[in-house]
Amino acid sequence: MKYIFTLLFLLYGQFLLAQDYTFSQFYEQPILRNPALAGIFTGDIRISGINRNQWASVTVPYRTSALSVEYKLPVSNQNDFLTLGFQSILDAAGDLNLKRTQLLPFLNFHKSLNDEKDEYLSVAVMGGYISSQFDPSKIRGEEQYINGAYSPNNPTIQKFDRVGYNYWDLSTGISYTNSFSDGSRYYLGAGLFHVNKQTKSYFNKSNFDFFKSKLSLNAGFTAGLTDNTRVIGFIDYYMQGEYRQLLLGALYHYDLDEYDEQEKLSVGFGSFYRVGDAVVPVVKLDYKQLTFGISYDVNISALKSASMYRGGLEVTMNYKTYLKTPNSTLDKMRCVRF
Repeated sequence: MKYIFTLLFLLYGQFLLAQDYTFSQFYEQPILRNPALAGIFTGDIRISGINRNQWASVTVPYRTSALSVEYKLPVSNQNDFLTLGFQSILDAAGDLNLKRTQLLPFLNFHKSLNDEKDEYLSVAVMGGYISSQFDPSKIRGEEQYINGAYSPNNPTIQKFDRVGYNYWDLSTGISYTNSFSDGSRYYLGAGLFHVNKQTKSYFNKSNFDFFKSKLSLNAGFTAGLTDNTRVIGFIDYYMQGEYRQLLLGALYHYDLDEYDEQEKLSVGFGSFYRVGDAVVPVVKLDYKQLTFGISYDVNISALKSASMYRGGLEVTMNYKTYLKTPNSTLDKMRCVRF
């Protein structure tokens, strides 16, 4: 059975809509939410990594890893600035080693709308190279079983015209960021992924609309409760073909010790809900410029009987800091800080 899940994807892909990756700690990979959310953090540079191990209780685990780098720099004597960097993703699924690799540079321009507070309109573009392939030598077809025993010498009848393909991808986004008088901040955004729709297949005569364009709507806020506590909330809604997904939740942060933004120690607890799919408890630790997070999906979908409510383990880490350069945003009068 463990081979069938991946094989069905390959054989009948022309009838299916391929969907993008989903992370439970989606806020740790903001560019995958919306390219225009790049640079909405306190600091000049942020490096974010995430690793997800999913469905180990049902089949061969699906493993997805992502790494993003964001670098902010002023572009004029005003309060405008740019964020540039790249987003990379590696996904591997099943015994057939079905892989997809992405390398996506991006550019986000932040236009200051107010000289008195941190109010910005950001417009971004992201595009790059994507590669997908699988290993056909690992296919075990029904015809390879003789009297109930598998025989690798009996060839499979399934033939593919190709075992991989490459293509270019383009995405864009817009976001609005503002702050309240008490120092609380919020943002709203919308992103459009796969602007150039792709028609790809492992069969020459059955090209299909593999990646439909995806629209994402995003919102988030941070609000101080006391001098050393705050709450941070996130919500995302995705539409891709007939597929819909809503993710929402919040984290409560308590500062154990904080001299300044670069020398803090805090812990965070919270939970997220991927509607109709999973409840996700999360624990975070902020230590100086480093942030660590761990979450686990409690599966509540129709697969819960097979999964025994077990979904996926996810681990994140990010590093952000100011750089000691003349272009640092540290001394900027206005800058997006979140």
